[in-house]
Amino acid sequence: MFTELNSILNASPDSFTQGEFILVSVQHSDASFLIHHFLSFYLRARSRVCFLALVQSFSHYSAVSQRLGVNLTQAKDKGQLIFLEGLKESLSHLIPQEERTGSEAMDFLRDPAGGLRSLYQFVHSSLTHSGGGEMVEEEEAWGSPVLLVDDLSVLMSLGVSAGAVLDFSHYCRAMVCSQLQGNMVALVRCSSEEEEDEGDAEGSEWLRRGLTHQCSLTLHVQGLSTGYCRDIHGQDFVNFLLNDVPKTLDFPTRPKAVSERPDFCLTLWAL
Repeated sequence: MFTELNSILNASPDSFTQGEFILVSVQHSDASFLIHHFLSFYLRARSRVCFLALVQSFSHYSAVSQRLGVNLTQAKDKGQLIFLEGLKESLSHLIPQEERTGSEAMDFLRDPAGGLRSLYQFVHSSLTHSGGGEMVEEEEAWGSPVLLVDDLSVLMSLGVSAGAVLDFSHYCRAMVCSQLQGNMVALVRCSSEEEEDEGDAEGSEWLRRGLTHQCSLTLHVQGLSTGYCRDIHGQDFVNFLLNDVPKTLDFPTRPKAVSERPDFCLTLWAL
């Protein structure tokens, strides 16, 4: 299904570039199908994946992954997938009478202004040894580690500042991409500059720009400027940031395969 996308990125489960931070940005559209793709891609590559699911449940991702040929429950039981179900874990913080039985990753909900240290510590302990400070040496069992975040911008709606989100992304990138030579994929939803509030100095667009400076590859998904179309749902822009010189490819997103067209296009399905 995503053969063309992997070809453009020059990646396959057997061979892909390590140390990359891939940013998926979306404007007036839905790019969750790319999160599903990268989740199944890295699990097929036998990478150890830490997935911060902040907007959807495990059952949702499991159902879609089964359609893509990946069993999340099995990957989780084997220890290949570390799944943080943010919607479920936040209940212990939002409902005082409920006993604390989950992880402490969502402790930032008690004081959003204090930053995302607890969430970073969860990622660090998931991909490294919790004690002794030594990195996990599991190359024989699993490949390079991967951090996947389904929506960074939702943290701002929970009261976390854009600066704190950028700090969290920076420290995760330094640990996962630089120190562990793994990969990081994160999605951010942004508004157009016209929609940003004049007094909002740290809005979603400001966050997207900051994350763009940190990443090595951007996949921007947006709806058509001409409005709804039956055959084409939107556009994807792929920016390879090499030596600070972006290289952009523009192609349509279609709901079904169109193989007879000779021009350059990419076939994607939104699940």
